[in-house]
Amino acid sequence: MRSTYREVWFVDFEFSAPDGERPRPVCLVAKELRSGRLVRLFEEELHRPAPPYAVGPDALFVAYYASAELGCHLALGWPMPVNVLDLYIEFRNLTNGTATPMGSSLLGALAYFGLDSIGASEKSGMRELAMRGGPYTPVEADDLLDYCQGDVDALARLWASFEAHLDLPRALLRGRYMVAAARMEWNGIPVDVEQLERLRSSWDEIRARLIEAIDGDFGVFEGSTFKQDRFERYLSNQNIPWPRLPTGRLALDDRTFRDIARAYPQLAPIRELRVSLAQLRLSDLAVGSDGRNRCLLSAFRSKTGRNQPSNSRALFGPSAWVRSLIAPEPGRGLAYIDWSQQEFGIAAALSNDSAMLKAYASGDPYLAFGQQAGAIPPDGTKASHAAQREQFKACVLAVQYGMGKESLAQRIGQSPARARQLLQLHREAYPAFWKWSEAAVDRAYLTGSLETVFGWRIRVGDRANPRSLANYPMQANGAEMLRLACIAATEQGVDVCVPVHDALLIEAPLEELGQAVWTTQRAMRDASTAVLDGFELRSDVATVRHPGRYVDERGVAMWDMVMGILGDIEAGETTQWLEG
Repeated sequence: MRSTYREVWFVDFEFSAPDGERPRPVCLVAKELRSGRLVRLFEEELHRPAPPYAVGPDALFVAYYASAELGCHLALGWPMPVNVLDLYIEFRNLTNGTATPMGSSLLGALAYFGLDSIGASEKSGMRELAMRGGPYTPVEADDLLDYCQGDVDALARLWASFEAHLDLPRALLRGRYMVAAARMEWNGIPVDVEQLERLRSSWDEIRARLIEAIDGDFGVFEGSTFKQDRFERYLSNQNIPWPRLPTGRLALDDRTFRDIARAYPQLAPIRELRVSLAQLRLSDLAVGSDGRNRCLLSAFRSKTGRNQPSNSRALFGPSAWVRSLIAPEPGRGLAYIDWSQQEFGIAAALSNDSAMLKAYASGDPYLAFGQQAGAIPPDGTKASHAAQREQFKACVLAVQYGMGKESLAQRIGQSPARARQLLQLHREAYPAFWKWSEAAVDRAYLTGSLETVFGWRIRVGDRANPRSLANYPMQANGAEMLRLACIAATEQGVDVCVPVHDALLIEAPLEELGQAVWTTQRAMRDASTAVLDGFELRSDVATVRHPGRYVDERGVAMWDMVMGILGDIEAGETTQWLEG
């Protein structure tokens, strides 16, 4: 591999980056593989027009979690490297699905290969020193440079462990995504800061009033504490079934709550309240001084290769209503562009099931499934057969997410027998899909792995969940598709704010928004055809122009309630001031 490039550079930056802010580079150490040339630069020495190492097509840039280093390139105005190899990603791909005793950090990777490294406490101390920002004493500067050089030396040792096993073209493609990730982390998401500060200043009282307003219909809270026994009584009184853990207690994880709330919409407010109370801390939202939400995308962190940013720091966390804080700046607009029924389309294309492909081509695969199963007449519509369509939609999603008949029954509010019937109808309608899916699971157990069309792999043990394995090709290839779209869009100059599972949020001046949308949709179309061997997925667009704000329909009711409470609080404060 080394013969492919004239120069191979191992690179590490230390930088300061308060919550929501762009990185401020503190120091850099870079070392070239063959010549041993070493570069050490501190603070002001970094301010130069170009990096002190080659970044052209005949050079290889090697880092560990490269978006951090590449963010420093952006901060310094340096060009991005053409070829990026991120050993973090390759370590994740190598060990995905297996236990790594010390995690996936640089220290974890070194330990995995039995390589020496500094201690975790020392590394943490040095990182805190860098994050503190200057001014630094000469001793501190030397310590930071030495620490940085230690990471560079570690990269060189890891390279030696990886080099013979790398699939270089695919590794470089993943490296290109880290360039895109750096640009997206740099851009961030525009936030209505004034509204956020209003919410933060009254959040404790808003929480209390939310509980009072919502829990009146449920009676499951004691103060701010959700009481399981009270909730159990409510479910019994309402005759709502609920799954239990082996211990006999209710399964109260958010996924279970979300699924059952879809079948019993009256539960949606209490579910949103629990999420907001448990996982939403407005003070944790990472918003910089420029009014933009920024945090690490945590690329490739999930087993499927999806990004996994912090729920508490990112606006696209579990509380959908908080996304209404997203608002374009004057003269600018936003567009949320998502693939239509992405996982259904992926399943249809990869399995080459003709009936499933036809259902996707119809524009409404859930209605088409009902028609193919004979439960909805050929001239039936979403409006005329809404209830039936919802059941068939739930069945499709149950298959995609590996749900059994019990979970499906809860979701649709029907008996397990009806759920079993729906799942059987899916098998009868799409036999090629089921043959392909079951063969993929069998192959995973036999070979010990599953991988995407671009080589993102998960190791499979004998105890692996077959339902998770069945869903892996859809989710993991969907993640590949999203990465390709991000690469293409950012390389064509589109300002992508954030990728979200099956969508991109982009930003542009109002006069350029239409062109940016067109470019992004083309990038998403091309990404789908690359992953699905020529099959094209559709995409939908929702635009927001200043002074409007982004709206996620799932959070509208809670947002309206929160803003109503906030208005009452502020009106009360105004009255008290006037009376005083």
